[in-house]
Amino acid sequence: MTTDILTSNFFELFDVPVSYDVDLDLVQQRYRDLQKVVHPDKFANASDQEKRISMQQTSRINEAFNALKHPVDRAIYLLSLKGVDLNLENETTMDADFLMMQMEIREELADIRDKDDPLAELDNFSKQIKNDMAATMESYSAAYENDHLDDAKELIRKMQFMQKAKKEIDELSEKIEDELF
Repeated sequence: MTTDILTSNFFELFDVPVSYDVDLDLVQQRYRDLQKVVHPDKFANASDQEKRISMQQTSRINEAFNALKHPVDRAIYLLSLKGVDLNLENETTMDADFLMMQMEIREELADIRDKDDPLAELDNFSKQIKNDMAATMESYSAAYENDHLDDAKELIRKMQFMQKAKKEIDELSEKIEDELF
């Protein structure tokens, strides 16, 4: 077994270019290929050290796969490769327009049950967030590729908010559906 799995960055591990725009189908295929080689089941009769290394490699492959497949995690990881450490829990966006949009989204979600067709409203809301997320991801990719790292950090904060908003919309939709049916 090779220890390169434990020392390679996530992009090297999956043999894809270091870029925000990754081929997720290729990453998925390479994930399966790597798992076939190092999965602990293949080492059931191996030495304790080989079993331990297999577990470490499998864990690293899973960590890399999850980071690359999720847009916000991939963005954060890319910045970490450039030495930028993000503490998204304690940092908030400074863009006044975006802060206003956040407040409006929160207010709309709080009042959604008063609408004539809350599920349709939530569906439209979800589509809007999805479109906004796609545009923000494009902007992040350009900022990262052009080494505008402060802009990239700001865009990650926005993506993180939109990801949370999308989750809240989905949860609220499920809750309202359960109540209606």
